[in-house]
Order: sequence, then C-alpha cells, then structure tokens
Amino acid sequence: MKKNMGYTDKIIRLLAAFIILFLIWFGQITDPTWQIIALVVALVFAATSFFEVCPLYSILGICTRKECKQEK
Repeated sequence: MKKNMGYTDKIIRLLAAFIILFLIWFGQITDPTWQIIALVVALVFAATSFFEVCPLYSILGICTRKECKQEK
C-alpha cells in the first residue's frame, strides 16, 4: 500500500496509543471489556503509525504526507 500518513499524524497517533496504554496500565480503565477495546485501539494506532499507512485514509482519499501535497 502507498504511504499516506505524515510525520505529525504519526506522532499524534503514537502519543494517543501511549496514553491509552498508560491509562490501562495504571488502572484508570477498569472494566475488562473497555480494556480490550482500548488495547485494540492503541494497537491499531501504533501499527498505522509504524507502517505509515491508514486504510481509512486510503478509502477516503486523504494523504497527510508532504509528498502527496506537492504532487497536486
């Protein structure tokens, strides 16, 4: 897949993933169901940041990379 995520977007997603994991680790999210949902969301944020590809962005035709903006 073509990379469609810029640097700022990656940092925001990684920070959100760490905040979610922090909340789970320190017991701020106590319900097991919500813990699993939050963990899945954190993992998706981390994975999309790592691979620099967001499937939802691909579907909607969004690109936050500088290279994409220069092509237009």
